[in-house]
Amino acid sequence: MDPSLRFDFQCDVIEPSHDMPVLVDFWAEWCAPCRQLAPVLEGLAGKHEGRFTLVKINTEDYPDIAAKFQIRSIPMVLLFSAGEVIDSFSGALPEEQIEEWLKKNLPGPYAKEIALADEFVREGKRSMALSVLEGVLQKEKGNVTVHALLSKLKLFSNPQEALQLSELLEAEAEYAELSETVRTLARLLRAAAGSLPADEVRGDYLDAIEKLRHEDLEAALEAFISVLRRNRSYDDDGSRKACIAIFRYLGEEHDITQKYRKIFDRAF
Repeated sequence: MDPSLRFDFQCDVIEPSHDMPVLVDFWAEWCAPCRQLAPVLEGLAGKHEGRFTLVKINTEDYPDIAAKFQIRSIPMVLLFSAGEVIDSFSGALPEEQIEEWLKKNLPGPYAKEIALADEFVREGKRSMALSVLEGVLQKEKGNVTVHALLSKLKLFSNPQEALQLSELLEAEAEYAELSETVRTLARLLRAAAGSLPADEVRGDYLDAIEKLRHEDLEAALEAFISVLRRNRSYDDDGSRKACIAIFRYLGEEHDITQKYRKIFDRAF
């Protein structure tokens, strides 16, 4: 074997995968499906230039690498990101199927901008996050990740727009729960006092909604749980739905969620 063909897997795959995903195609010259798959992968690498790097490894030349990754049949394709295998497929799949696989696994072309916006949200810099996300949306109108982030970001300032954004997520399994959460909270934020049925808990329920509008989520949970204890069925089980939506909005690891989840569970 020509020594010039040797390469350092750590330098040529693992380290570069921290900056850009690396697609590794394990193949051999005697393998007909490998020869069939090769031009498809090369074409996709050209089509998606800048989103992943294609590396081809002949298992006859590098049996040690093939053994390390337990390659028992070829062609076998592994996708590396941040130094780890994040997904794989075997066989000469059709181009359309590989495209779908790539779509599921590759970060989008604006992943860095979206990550920056997410960081701004965590730091409480909402206006900066909005500016970044709306800039991405101008370049890629169908970006569902941006729709999801904006639906949360605009929920309290513009519940009607957040609701419209959430509707775009309904068909996306990954964001179905978020879509439902935004719908539930947006309905409450837009609720008019006259639209709620008469009941002794009506005033407290309106107070809970007002706390929600001011983004005092801890106080809102306390108020909704209080209504829940007295009249669970009020506003079509509205207090229970509101609590669950707030928990989902905050996330299960949030301190407020962990504090009130147990109180909520005991309220029934």
